[in-house]
Amino acid sequence: MPETASLSPTAVASHHRAPASPATGAFVAAPPRGAAPSREHRIRSRIGAGPAGGFYPAPHRYQLYLSERCPRSLRISITLGLLGLRDSVTTTLLAGPSGTPAARAALRAAYEATWHHYDGPLTAPALCDRWSGRVVSNHTPDILRDLGELPGCRDDDGLPRLHPPSLAADIDAFRVFLDRNLTTVAGPTARSAALDSLDHRLGSYEHVWGDELTAADVDLWVALTGLGTEGVLSPYGRLRDYVGRLGAHPAFREAVRRA
Repeated sequence: MPETASLSPTAVASHHRAPASPATGAFVAAPPRGAAPSREHRIRSRIGAGPAGGFYPAPHRYQLYLSERCPRSLRISITLGLLGLRDSVTTTLLAGPSGTPAARAALRAAYEATWHHYDGPLTAPALCDRWSGRVVSNHTPDILRDLGELPGCRDDDGLPRLHPPSLAADIDAFRVFLDRNLTTVAGPTARSAALDSLDHRLGSYEHVWGDELTAADVDLWVALTGLGTEGVLSPYGRLRDYVGRLGAHPAFREAVRRA
């Protein structure tokens, strides 16, 4: 029988053995020609986490390097808008291989300040600490969670709870589900099954996990809009309405404008 997609956390998690797209972000520059092959250069410090408290969550301390036309960067940009952080977190967009040379040089300096004799690619998204000049993290899921630790984002009734603890595992499993089934390179059978399941689910809920907007909705909206053509969603009325409804939200609309 052909493989079908399911939204249940158990079924989603069962795909963990399959290779998913890299969690760190887009490679925006290669290592120098002739350099020895590099091991994976993943940096995963945290804001407000760890035995020593991690990096202190202070306003205007952090800078984000985002990559042009990068789904992970778009997710982060939307999250900044939803959490009201556009004025307190500096963002720099890295454009094309030959664009924004000054920004690339600054990002290179941050990687070299973080990793002695750094010989890897300049990976973005990257969250940097402006106080020390170092990279805090280039792991997108951690960055998305840690933005909610910044001042003004915790215990604020006016902001969405994008990562409620009760849904943390479900949101992570749903992201794996999307990475496997809802990309332009996913097999047509898996993609159709995923779209069928999602369209059916939105008949019962306003958002992925109920009535409240969460990080899963940011992930789903970016995945759906990244499929490339409106025709892909033409048989799925609920998904088309969902994309239009979230796309009209100021945080989503502004992120697309900046991308």
